[in-house]
Amino acid sequence: MNRPFGAVDVSANLKGAVPKAATQKILISLSEKGEVTQKTYGKTTFFVANQNSIEALPEEKIKSLADESESIEEGNKLFAAEAKAASAELAKIKGTPTDDLLSSQITEAHEKAEKLRAHLDPLRSGTPLVSADELDLIDIDWIKWRGEWMKRKKVFLNFWSLVSDSLSPQDARDLAEDLGIEYDTPEHLILERGPLCSAVQPPRRK
Repeated sequence: MNRPFGAVDVSANLKGAVPKAATQKILISLSEKGEVTQKTYGKTTFFVANQNSIEALPEEKIKSLADESESIEEGNKLFAAEAKAASAELAKIKGTPTDDLLSSQITEAHEKAEKLRAHLDPLRSGTPLVSADELDLIDIDWIKWRGEWMKRKKVFLNFWSLVSDSLSPQDARDLAEDLGIEYDTPEHLILERGPLCSAVQPPRRK
């Protein structure tokens, strides 16, 4: 490296093989012989290779090295592009299911298709999937739990009326939001006015 060094730097680069004092003496001796140049800055002495003894590269050699460097750089770009393409192809291959996995997925798909066919067979033959007794049980549960919901909703509305009667509309809305109270959505109101809720029929009897 063509730059100034102190005796301490040289000794450190030599891993302490030559003591600092001996290094200083050797460098001074080389300076006296003209093999290195000695420069003093304040109390610090630096040594640098004699620039006159360093062979200068001819212009043609410099140009040749620059061309070679440019060619190597272009080659590196090509290698980088090839490596990127190879990495993308490798990622694609890794993401492709293996033969065993494909076989397992195909088997699962066949089993699912068979289950769906078994479910559709009664429909094709006209057999009802839900019996009349099962429909009656569904109606009974519907009437029971809807009645329970209506009772609880009535209790809530009465209680909320007592709580919010002394509040302004905005304060009442803020309190409801803080308590996490959720009112019926427009979809619920449409359902309540629809035939499912407005004309509840008693369960069918055989």
